Amino acid sequence: MNDLDVLKVFCAGDGRYGNPLGVVRDGRTCPDDVSRQALAAELGYSETVFVDDPERGVVDIRTPGTRMAFAGHPLVGVAWLLDIEALQPPAGSVWARDDGEFTWITARPEWVEGKRTEQYASAAEVEALPAPPPGEGWLYAWAWEDETAGRVRARGFPRRPDGAIVEDEATGSAAILLTAELNRALNITQGAGSQILTAPGPDGTVEIGGRVRFAPPREPAAAAN
Repeated sequence: MNDLDVLKVFCAGDGRYGNPLGVVRDGRTCPDDVSRQALAAELGYSETVFVDDPERGVVDIRTPGTRMAFAGHPLVGVAWLLDIEALQPPAGSVWARDDGEFTWITARPEWVEGKRTEQYASAAEVEALPAPPPGEGWLYAWAWEDETAGRVRARGFPRRPDGAIVEDEATGSAAILLTAELNRALNITQGAGSQILTAPGPDGTVEIGGRVRFAPPREPAAAAN
């Protein structure tokens, strides 16, 4: 196995929940597209990041089935792990900062591809959705818990053909998209209890933040079957 860090990104205040993330600190151990995609599929996390240049923050993001130009929770996690001020995914430069227990990145909502938000009447309706709901395409289902306070209940459903990830525990890119659509700061509870904070910027960017913790690695999907 490659030198792998496993993180939980967007944890709750007590350190629970969060979306698992695999990080291969030395991308040279998986130098080609085929080996990287195979490892991402074997690990089975919603995303795995390969660090190609830790000083400049050059990273390669993979789902179990494809390469991504941008993704929110992987970049928050890697920013925390590497403790640097900027990351370079294929989409463009992403600024990062730490603020107490939260790590933040700044990104552009137009980098978010293939996701759709849908508002429901109540948090209870979001809670009651099957996993996944009927339909096709990446769905970010959300409802206000407290509109005045900007508190949102959300669940994320990739609905990919391979079915590798049925429900995403915490989805940074979808939270960025929702923040841009509503044009206001949000405090989002997603999945089983993950927490995502966001704020729109004056230049059309969105800042997104959360808590990151180390997590024990799980068995690769192939070994667990």
